[in-house]
Amino acid sequence: MMPLNLAEIGEEVIIRRIGGSPEMRSHLEDMGFVVGGSVTVVTEIGGNLIVNVKDSRVAVSKEMASKIMV
Repeated sequence: MMPLNLAEIGEEVIIRRIGGSPEMRSHLEDMGFVVGGSVTVVTEIGGNLIVNVKDSRVAVSKEMASKIMV
């Protein structure tokens, strides 16, 4: 397992675990980040990621991306 922010651009990965506070986990789940779901990294801007998740393009901060294990 590795944090999402270490995934290669264009690589589709499966979410294995989501860490962080209960509020952060709830927020990520509301955006579509669920264990077993797939995520594709589109690009990285200043450490922050743009990802495709559940047919949506979402921006994720470097801090949040580090809590998503793939």
